[in-house]
Amino acid sequence: MSKFTFNLPDIGEGIAEAEIVDWHVKVGDTVDEDDQLADMMTDKATVEMESPVAGKVIEVAGEVGDTIAIGSMLVVIEVAGDVPGDAPEAREEVSEPTPVPEPGPASEAEAVEERIEFEVPDPTLVATPEQAAAGKVLATPAVRKRARDLGIDLAEVKPATDGRVRHADLDAFLSYNAGSGFTPGGKARDDEEFKVIGLRKRIAQNMAESKRNIPHFSYVEEVDVSELEEMRADLNANRGNKPKLTMLPLMITAICKLLPQFPMINARYDDAAGIVTRHGAVHLGMATQTEKGLMVPVIRDAQAKNLWQLAHEIGRLASAARDGSAKSGELSGSTLTITSLGPLGGVATTPVINRPEVAIIGPNRIIERPMYVPDGNGGERVEKRKLMNISISCDHRVVDGYDAASFIQELKKLIETPVLLLTD
Repeated sequence: MSKFTFNLPDIGEGIAEAEIVDWHVKVGDTVDEDDQLADMMTDKATVEMESPVAGKVIEVAGEVGDTIAIGSMLVVIEVAGDVPGDAPEAREEVSEPTPVPEPGPASEAEAVEERIEFEVPDPTLVATPEQAAAGKVLATPAVRKRARDLGIDLAEVKPATDGRVRHADLDAFLSYNAGSGFTPGGKARDDEEFKVIGLRKRIAQNMAESKRNIPHFSYVEEVDVSELEEMRADLNANRGNKPKLTMLPLMITAICKLLPQFPMINARYDDAAGIVTRHGAVHLGMATQTEKGLMVPVIRDAQAKNLWQLAHEIGRLASAARDGSAKSGELSGSTLTITSLGPLGGVATTPVINRPEVAIIGPNRIIERPMYVPDGNGGERVEKRKLMNISISCDHRVVDGYDAASFIQELKKLIETPVLLLTD
């Protein structure tokens, strides 16, 4: 018997270390050649480490969450006979590795009840006849947690629409059962502790670095989107086999039309080198909530795409981010990010900049309310309008307040006169 030391190989250009995000073996396990040993996360991707030899695991380098230097011991394997002289140190998975995204803004919720309008709806949140027949209760994690806290069995709650239990359904259930002996209390749940690893750890580090190094400031303006929403409805009614337009392609088109006038917005700041790069192309990051956390897939050359092309790319990238099929190059290299909480957007947001970018734009919730509008005869009348606030956070080292305000005011003009979006 002899010992084979499996050292962590060079798994990427310029990578000095990697984090253990999952062990597939433990001390005492027997492994065959090519069995998975561990998943290692770098700044670029998660790489699966496979055993180059067969034998028994007698030592591992550390626990999940530990960082291992390139070239150091990862696993020691006891093998029969001599250690193979030509055994490689490690082998990367041939398939595309699961990439690590550039973490997005910290102002995004950990989980949202509603899928934002800007993203592709999650088909698992809509009940099918088969699911209904099987008695499967559909609800978001937030609704499930609230039901647990209230001691409510979701199977007893009748959803108002599409077979999915929402907060409103819980409210109706509580109201209906008031005075019937139902007690929403229930015992307190046990405290939970978990180690911050992988994507969540990267998000935490990136957000801390962003707030620590960037002097943020935010600016918010109200925009009337009534005409824009009307135009969007007309385009969708005549789209044929093209993808359905959400607000996001229209917003991106407006942003891209203005950036040549405001190049300081579409920039990245290398503060270590003291260099600001104002980018000609718009590689737009799109903050997307996934089960693993916030990811920011990137729409490459957004300025060169029309509304339908943008809609297709938004849907493709959002789906790839959620199912884990997005490639590393699709989750890095953004020059500007757009983020939204959709129906949960509130009055205004102050999103955290996706460093090393210098700005992030946050559309907020669309609401309807009465406002004064010209009546065409020199006077005014009250009319119901669709209104939305737009937020922008900027790096004050690179972007002046006047420039940010001017950019948003010009964006307001484009959005409130949407025909201009379709002109050269």
